[in-house]
Amino acid sequence: MAEDRGLRVRTLLDAVRAEGRSALTAPEGKVIADAYGIAVPGEELARDVDEAVAYAARFGGPVVMKIVSPDILHKTDAGGVIVGVEGSADVRAAFHKIVENARAYDPQALIEGVQVQELLPQGQEVIVGAVTDPTFGKVVAFGLGGVLVEVLKDVTFRLAPVSADEALSMLDSIRSAEILHGVRGSAAVDRWAIAEQIRRVSELVADFPEIAEVDLNPVIATPEGAVAADIRVILADSVPTPRRTYTREEILISMRRLMQPSSVAVIGASNEQGKIGNSVMRNLIDGGFSGEIHPVNPKADDILGRKAYKSVTDVPGEVDVAVFAIPAKFVASALEEVGRKKIPNAVLIPSGFAETGEHELQAEIVAIAERHGIRLLGPNIYGYYSTWQDLCATFCTPYDVKGGVALTSQSGGIGMAILGFARTTKTGVSAIVGLGNKSDLDEDDLLTWFAEDPNTQCVAMHLEDLKDGRAFVEAARVTVPKKPVVVLKAGRTAAGAKAAGSHTGALAGDDAVYDDILKQAGVIRAPGLNEMLEYARALPVLPTPQGDNVVIITGAGGSGVLLSDAVTDNGLSLMEIPPDLDESFRKFIPPFGAAGNPVDITGGEPPSTYEATIRLGLEDPRIHALVLGYWHTIVTPPVVFAELAARVVAEFRERGISKPVVASLAGDVEVEEACQYLFERGVVAYPYTTEKPVAVLGAKYRWARAAGLLRPGRPQ
Repeated sequence: MAEDRGLRVRTLLDAVRAEGRSALTAPEGKVIADAYGIAVPGEELARDVDEAVAYAARFGGPVVMKIVSPDILHKTDAGGVIVGVEGSADVRAAFHKIVENARAYDPQALIEGVQVQELLPQGQEVIVGAVTDPTFGKVVAFGLGGVLVEVLKDVTFRLAPVSADEALSMLDSIRSAEILHGVRGSAAVDRWAIAEQIRRVSELVADFPEIAEVDLNPVIATPEGAVAADIRVILADSVPTPRRTYTREEILISMRRLMQPSSVAVIGASNEQGKIGNSVMRNLIDGGFSGEIHPVNPKADDILGRKAYKSVTDVPGEVDVAVFAIPAKFVASALEEVGRKKIPNAVLIPSGFAETGEHELQAEIVAIAERHGIRLLGPNIYGYYSTWQDLCATFCTPYDVKGGVALTSQSGGIGMAILGFARTTKTGVSAIVGLGNKSDLDEDDLLTWFAEDPNTQCVAMHLEDLKDGRAFVEAARVTVPKKPVVVLKAGRTAAGAKAAGSHTGALAGDDAVYDDILKQAGVIRAPGLNEMLEYARALPVLPTPQGDNVVIITGAGGSGVLLSDAVTDNGLSLMEIPPDLDESFRKFIPPFGAAGNPVDITGGEPPSTYEATIRLGLEDPRIHALVLGYWHTIVTPPVVFAELAARVVAEFRERGISKPVVASLAGDVEVEEACQYLFERGVVAYPYTTEKPVAVLGAKYRWARAAGLLRPGRPQ
């Protein structure tokens, strides 16, 4: 059956191509719909007015009449659609009017006839479609239909093909999802019928890469089903050439030698201070790298006390990494020597390639690398740090604080911001890697490595684009169940597909697709650089939550309100405090305080009140996470609050009770020291903000759900 439908569609698409067309007519669209089980109304192509009358009579009720022309894509714009036509006289008049309008719209258009289609019953209009995204390939879309679709842009996207469950999840991912459940007395629509339309469209575009766009708009959804009133199919001008791919094992073998090298050669090493080759050498030596360091410079015999070699081919033994610190114009010839030496990795620091318009030069080095089996990092990068190997292969400042966070960036400036943040906040890192132009190695290679690296507990990535979105999603899906992946995607305001031929294509802006696909992969998307860094710093500190019930304990009513807003904004659930727990909290707070949630203990309370309520929050198994709001008073100074909170949390963790606890501290400058004290002891705390600690908690919840460690909760 599948082979038969594939043959029918293949034959049709080949015929359309042979005619030099990219857009299918409505009758051709129906052939595809029938082949894939996409529900469409009964329809016939009337070549003349008498056929139109006969077909309309056969349907036995009002009909929709539409122009059929391979040259007119947007039928409504051409006045080529008339709805609710009934009776032979009206059918004749509509036929002539549609043809007349079409000829006025495009006198050269080939008119094949008029489609006579059953008029669908009234229902909820939705849109189902698919587009070819330059990053992720075939992507299926779902959203509200009708005249407001391009205004509201309430659309969600997934990689195609999707499973039945994934298709169903799309219905709850739009902002207006409640409409589908029925509002103001209207009945709920048949959700499974809509999901099937989504699934079958996704299957179609996955089976036929040459289909650029599919548009079912509108789909009329009712309690009895979902039928596409119109189907538009557009073919691509060409199918992209597949990029070279590597197996997971091939990636791990190469990355292991890059991140855990025994021997490094520096091509362009120098004795002259201020030169990049000198800085790289000094960082490798001063950083304590225990492996072999081989300077390569044809004009020197000795560099920084180490024997220098005229060529990398003269270096004795195996070399794992060649770091390039020479001008771009010399890279190609030196890379040939690296290939002859069978060095598996080249780290290209020089700029002057594609980022400056030198695309041919970059293509040349990529071709050389592929011919010799070399993996390229860069060019146009600051280098990289692998701290657990004491490896600092960069011309920037050294960094030696080992920890569990791996950080990557496309930009050198962002890379240095990462470095400064890590140093200031004492965030230990396992690696900091520059990616630059990503001529070869990119985020999916690094994710593949970091997923297996025992020293990495969290991965944070700044990116401007993805070369292969599907490869990234595949790597993320392997990594996320083991450790969080945080992404800062730059270019949120980039324009979408300007030349889209369908409603779906017009709606598929770059960022909208990125946002949904990253969520689908379980990646935590950070709204800004600071958030990315704070998530990376905090997520390994927080325990994984075991449920949705969040309780706020605060010493200031105003902070409690803001914290409540932040909880809601981050898709978290404020626990409805049961009577017995409410009574227990009231025992520790003054009469003018307030139980409920937030629990307001008031600002004048001594340390014992903070301690007692925090203990109760950790003790009760119905509470799954705590948000603490501290207000600076002399009665309970910041350091006293920090010490008691950290002590109580540590005590409960020793007893096997480990819940995420975040804190917002408002007060004088002493709260900064208190926050640092708490952070170092497993309580994520921030001064002068109610939003940031809850945002971090929300990120932890998103990861826990994506990793399958927490039952599904409210959509976030």
